Amino acid sequence: MTTIYYTVEPGDTLWGIAQYFGTTVNDIARYNGLAFPDKIFPGQQLRIPTTAGQAPMWYVVRPGDTLWSIGQRYGITVPEILQLNNFENPDVIYPGRLLRLRAQ
Repeated sequence: MTTIYYTVEPGDTLWGIAQYFGTTVNDIARYNGLAFPDKIFPGQQLRIPTTAGQAPMWYVVRPGDTLWSIGQRYGITVPEILQLNNFENPDVIYPGRLLRLRAQ
């Protein structure tokens, strides 16, 4: 199992985050030691468990990331990332941006 990180945004729910990342509320709660899964707050950093060897459906850009480095990490090309996210300019990523890394 691999881990990606997600920073909770205003209005997020654990259920919605689980849906985005293709996992369950229980898995995220257990992975983060959340006794009360309905008590998350903006700015909170969550670890999201994903299956090893499979790119997560979503990735949150971290400081220092480039499309190339993200692609190398998850086995996807820059043109594929651009297409999945409807980007024309590869320089449009920034920390906190949510990228799609695979189709559903």
